[in-house]
Amino acid sequence: MNQLTRRTFLSRSARGAALGALSPVLAARRAWSANDRLGMAVIGLRGIGFSHLKRILAGPDTDCLAVCDVDREFRERAVETVKQATGRKPKAVVDFRHLLDDPAIDAVVIATPHHWHAPIAVRALRAGKDLYVEKPASHVFREGRVILDTARKHGRIVQQGTQMRSSPVTLKAGELLKAGVIGEVKMSKAWNLQRHRHRTPVPDGPVPPGVDYDLWLGPAPKRPFNANRFHNYWQWHRDYGNGDIGNDGSHDLDMARFGLNPRGLPIRITAHGSCIDLKGLREYPDNMMVAFQYPDDKVLLYEDRGWTPYGRYGFDSGNAFYGTEGFMVFSRRGYFQVYLGKKEEKGPGMRGGIGKEEHFANFLDCVRSRKQPNASAEEAHLSCALSHLGDIAYLTQRVLHLDPKTETILNDPEANAMLTKEYREPWSV
Repeated sequence: MNQLTRRTFLSRSARGAALGALSPVLAARRAWSANDRLGMAVIGLRGIGFSHLKRILAGPDTDCLAVCDVDREFRERAVETVKQATGRKPKAVVDFRHLLDDPAIDAVVIATPHHWHAPIAVRALRAGKDLYVEKPASHVFREGRVILDTARKHGRIVQQGTQMRSSPVTLKAGELLKAGVIGEVKMSKAWNLQRHRHRTPVPDGPVPPGVDYDLWLGPAPKRPFNANRFHNYWQWHRDYGNGDIGNDGSHDLDMARFGLNPRGLPIRITAHGSCIDLKGLREYPDNMMVAFQYPDDKVLLYEDRGWTPYGRYGFDSGNAFYGTEGFMVFSRRGYFQVYLGKKEEKGPGMRGGIGKEEHFANFLDCVRSRKQPNASAEEAHLSCALSHLGDIAYLTQRVLHLDPKTETILNDPEANAMLTKEYREPWSV
């Protein structure tokens, strides 16, 4: 055991004993030393989860101590990746709960299907872990509040994976907006425009070898296995995902709220939608418009077109921030441009990165400093709420009136019940 590894091991051992004796809030106030390395675990190892694993391995002061996935194929790939990078094997588990009592694990990355985000997050926060959770942090509205309250109670750091919050492009745009480059921003619009493809329906079938399907379902209703509800395609089914408005739309709605900077939650929500190309094949619309009105009279619009090969202003995913003196076109593809006055003369503009590396680095910095990160649990709740409320307005086809203080929908018991969901035990939040 080399000196650095030994020092880290002894530091972790002492830290684990200390954390066991302290309350989570007191433990959160521990000062990190320059020699401390962050012990991390990744839950969900396909796609973005595997990307986060590689970021941890590339970090100068982060160790991947454990990996978790219900699919043996991706679990074994992750183990081999860690072994090749470090010369040692991480702990590999099917059930995430087997990681939570390990005092060497300081922070957890959650990159599972949406229906698992909150059940894992709440249990990890209670176990004293800091969290990087992919968007949307919540599968239903009420989960966002539970995550926020649990993080505050236990003194934990939560970063949602809306990475444009940390992009240099966003930071510069924020400076300009705060300085009043387009005057006072009164309205913003988010769009998510792309052409979806059909997937041929297939019958239910056997569970693939090496997959713990019952654990994959987790809090969702028990159903037979179907390939069109599993890897790559679960986003379109309400039991597991949130459709376009909660998938790519999470990024664009978050940026629309960033540019508008409204006060709290919206108070009035309306939505219209339909299925154009995906009729009968998906549980969400691919043609949608939602409007949110805020207490300070600001308005946020969302447009989703999953049936066109073209975007707007040259971007499939973007925003427009409308001010009293001009407007800003913004895209999470790493771009903004200001247009001023009646003649829409070009003002400041910028092209740059989309913030993936900066966002993860911001999370790690905040784990050490205990400052709130750029996409904190509160920011996540306020932005995810737009996806959930927009979907409820679409389903009910009614105007929703939300009380921001109680976070309830007024005079509409059916819509209010949709703020939460039923959980298959023992996975309630």
